[in-house]
Amino acid sequence: MIIVDTTIDRIGTRALRLGGEVLKNYYGRVSRVMHKGKLDLVTDVDHRSEETVVRFLAANCPEHGILTEERVEIASRSGSRWILDPLDGTTNYAHGYPFFCVSLAFEQNGALAWGGVYDPLRDELFTARCGKGARLNERAVKVSQTRDLGSALLCTGFPYDVHTSAENNIDHFVRFLKKARAVRRDGAAALDLCYVACGRFDGFWEMKLKPWDIAAGWLIVQEAGGRVTGFDGTESTPARHDILATNGLIHEAMVASLTAKEEK
Repeated sequence: MIIVDTTIDRIGTRALRLGGEVLKNYYGRVSRVMHKGKLDLVTDVDHRSEETVVRFLAANCPEHGILTEERVEIASRSGSRWILDPLDGTTNYAHGYPFFCVSLAFEQNGALAWGGVYDPLRDELFTARCGKGARLNERAVKVSQTRDLGSALLCTGFPYDVHTSAENNIDHFVRFLKKARAVRRDGAAALDLCYVACGRFDGFWEMKLKPWDIAAGWLIVQEAGGRVTGFDGTESTPARHDILATNGLIHEAMVASLTAKEEK
């Protein structure tokens, strides 16, 4: 069993809050927006938040590796690694839409051991330690008890190549629109996963994601009593690019829809 002491929890939480302070301080004052692709943005604030968090982690955990979105990975000398998204929801942030966060996970020998996601505008801090449950601002959280897909509130997102790729999630989106109570698209996968963990959403699916998008939220959902797999329902890891996270009760119904042949 993975054992993470309170030191990792303290360091991870502090790192999230430091990154969140940067996002909050510069919100509405983005001075530079760059394009990594037609729809894939990065701002000067992404880099400011990343630099702040990486500097803190390197000073406090010099033996640990750091995998982050906007720079070359820092190799681990200990088998331990942090996985950071300094600004999940960059497009939202650049447009002034108030749904974004900092996401940070901690791995030991390739296994998720701790995860945290911080929404600085709402001051909501989601955390989880392997085997210790999930929390929102120190209050234990659990997934919803919705049992029927027709009563479920779902969430998803679309890949950055949605304009050019036939594998774009639109078919799944339309299918769930017809089967679920409602579907939302909020633009920050880490927060979407946390909303599944605390029962605000009943299920979430998305494709073509990266480990920094989902590693922390992945563990938080699991520790809140939910289930996380690939679209086909098989066990997976954050290194896999498709993710299905639910309260567990509607999981098989969502798998059936995601793996069904095209419906007329």
